[in-house]
Amino acid sequence: MLTAHANDYPNSGTQSSKPFWVDLLNPTAAEIAQVADDHGIEVPSRASLQEVETSSRLKSVGQLLYVSMPLAIDDAQAGFAPVPLGFVLSRQLLVTVRYLDIHAFSQVQARIAQKLDIGSASVFCAIIEGMVDFAADKLEKLSGDLSAVSARAFGPQAPERPRNKRIAQPLRECLKAIGVAGDQLSRGRESMLGLQRIIGFVLKMAVDWISLEEKTRLVTAQQDLISLVDFESNLSSKSQFLLDAILGFINTEQNEIFKVLTIVSVVGIPPTLIASMYGMNFHDMPELSWRWGYPYALALIALSILVPVLWFKRRGWW
Repeated sequence: MLTAHANDYPNSGTQSSKPFWVDLLNPTAAEIAQVADDHGIEVPSRASLQEVETSSRLKSVGQLLYVSMPLAIDDAQAGFAPVPLGFVLSRQLLVTVRYLDIHAFSQVQARIAQKLDIGSASVFCAIIEGMVDFAADKLEKLSGDLSAVSARAFGPQAPERPRNKRIAQPLRECLKAIGVAGDQLSRGRESMLGLQRIIGFVLKMAVDWISLEEKTRLVTAQQDLISLVDFESNLSSKSQFLLDAILGFINTEQNEIFKVLTIVSVVGIPPTLIASMYGMNFHDMPELSWRWGYPYALALIALSILVPVLWFKRRGWW
């Protein structure tokens, strides 16, 4: 979808006045060709936006700045591959190429309707600020999720290990929650680092035509990103700690199971030996003629079970 915003009004398709912002959402080949012909620029394809080299994500061609970054958004249709976002920025025009509906763009469009952000650089600053705010909200949510997992694992509601209950399912749920949070933190860090590179590149290359107010907005967003990256690093360390702790709990639970199996097998050896010895039925076995031979054998089997159990109990292994 092609949407062009001019100083008079936003509208889809062409406009009577020259636009300062052209937004391409899931663009078709015809829409890309139309923008390229109307404005004399090369619109980057999705394949070029997904390239990871810095020279591909940050480059200038004359007065045009080509910048791109990955978004910290899951796209099931793309097989959860990184979704790119591209900008083509100049003094007169901003072209955005995106493949998902992004909340920051809706906010900027609403501001344009109120005549609050007019101009290519001003719109670019507003989009960057919206994406920084979204990243901050995302990190706050992830921080709350990790705190909930931590409280569930270590707090008053942490699952204890009574002998008649299993804790495998709660641990499995905690492990899944940590994995989801870790994946989102990784995507978010990649996105925030991409934003940092974009802001620094624009501040350096557009120094001759970007206004002081817009430069201040970008510098402020850059400082916010630095603090957000530090916060993300702290959350990543916390998620790694929780992951190690949950895996330790699972390993302890497995060791408990193996300990019980070992004790049961050890306790079962003496009665098996006694039963097999008196089951040989040799002719000269004196116990065969005993009147109380059978109760004697049963008592001996019971005693051979009871003694190891009491010993394990005294040692604290049971």
